[in-house]
Amino acid sequence: MSRPRADEEEYWHSSKCRAFTFDDEDDELCQLKESKRAVNSLRDIVDDEEDELEKVSWSGEPVGSISWSIKETASSSSTSLEGRDSSLQKGSSSNAALPKQVSSYSLSSLFKGFCCAPQFCPSLSALSDTGVKNYAPELRRPKAEYKDYSSDWSPKDTVRRMQRGKVCSLERFRSLQDKLVLLDEAVAGHDGNVITAVLIFLKRTLRREILFRELEVRQVALCHLIHFLKETSEQKMLLDLLRLCFFSLSLQLSQYREHLNIQDVEKKREFLKGCIGLPFSPEDISHIQDHYTLLERQIIIEANDRRLETAGQSEIFQKYPRKASILNMPLVTTLFYSCFYHYMEAEGTFSSPTNLKKTFKIPDKQYVLTALAARAKLRAWEDVDALFTTKNWLGYTKKKAPIGFHRVVEILQRNNAPVQVLQEYVRLVEDVETRLNLATKYKCHDVVIDTYRDLKDRIQLMAYKCKVERGSAEEEKINSILNNTVRN
Repeated sequence: MSRPRADEEEYWHSSKCRAFTFDDEDDELCQLKESKRAVNSLRDIVDDEEDELEKVSWSGEPVGSISWSIKETASSSSTSLEGRDSSLQKGSSSNAALPKQVSSYSLSSLFKGFCCAPQFCPSLSALSDTGVKNYAPELRRPKAEYKDYSSDWSPKDTVRRMQRGKVCSLERFRSLQDKLVLLDEAVAGHDGNVITAVLIFLKRTLRREILFRELEVRQVALCHLIHFLKETSEQKMLLDLLRLCFFSLSLQLSQYREHLNIQDVEKKREFLKGCIGLPFSPEDISHIQDHYTLLERQIIIEANDRRLETAGQSEIFQKYPRKASILNMPLVTTLFYSCFYHYMEAEGTFSSPTNLKKTFKIPDKQYVLTALAARAKLRAWEDVDALFTTKNWLGYTKKKAPIGFHRVVEILQRNNAPVQVLQEYVRLVEDVETRLNLATKYKCHDVVIDTYRDLKDRIQLMAYKCKVERGSAEEEKINSILNNTVRN
């Protein structure tokens, strides 16, 4: 569309907006109308011939004006508040009037186009409806839940709550002593997740040198940290930790090995007593403690037995002189010595076999094997018989062996036990094939004959008849069994 040049100049230099003067009205409604006209005048740039239309609401006011926006906002807010607070007003004992709702729309938001009613913009309604906070009841948490964030929990209580999955802050443990107590409680709880969580806290809040130094005497926590560093691929810290562990372990072992070079038993005993304080693992500390206790027990037994042997006051030492000293001997050798020379002593004495078993927690199998070998060497068959004889609650006796009677037979045969004694224990072997093999091997003829008789194996009886001496009691027994089976 073409215009004359004069009209075009007048168009570009003209404006429908009035300039600001102090004589203008202070009414915000008038200012907003002028801004509204300025915005609507932009349409003339696009199409100069288009008529400017003004939209009017049912109340007769222009749509988009500030008065229309305020009324629409107030009506929608009051409607929503009436529905939301009806239950609250019914339950309240106070009849005080609620404060008037104040619109949260500003002039700038209205000018920018945010003048729509809240029901058409729920997100804006939720953000701008600040008045609801004054009327909504406050839902407080139970008092028990506030304890989850308390800073007064002891290390033991903190570990227990962590085991139950509760939120616990470890930042309150600031001193080194409190942190170490927390770590010890976590280890005592035997929960790997809690131990790892505490180690992460210590790793973050302690210097590496202090942390490594304290973990040297806490082997369980040390293993957890090594595993955690492997999982997280923290190679540098892992190498430093492993280097320290291996150095510490080699130093401890080399210190412990020094007892091999000490000849005096009293000095060796004192040295082992000092080794108990070294930062070994709990299992290794237990072994060192047993080593010290055993040597102390051997010193007492050796002094007493040497005095009895020198004075000739003990018959067993005269009949079976000692071939070596008991000092520095292993535990099994000490037990064998005790079963050989002090088998009948009361449990209260240091040299009693039952005392040694109880003190060093020797398993039943090991004890029975050692005691059987010692008493069989002395040919004390009554002691062997008493070793396997047990009574039930009715008073009946039966033989029972925790090592199996086939091993009992082998040990007895190795110590040249009589056939009568061997046969008694061969009969107690439950497996038939094993029983026949042992009876045949050690020539326990009665056991073989009775077993074939029970099996009603006539062919094997006739074959075994050829293996016994002619005219012996065993041959007559076989003939008697064969004749009785023919008659039946």
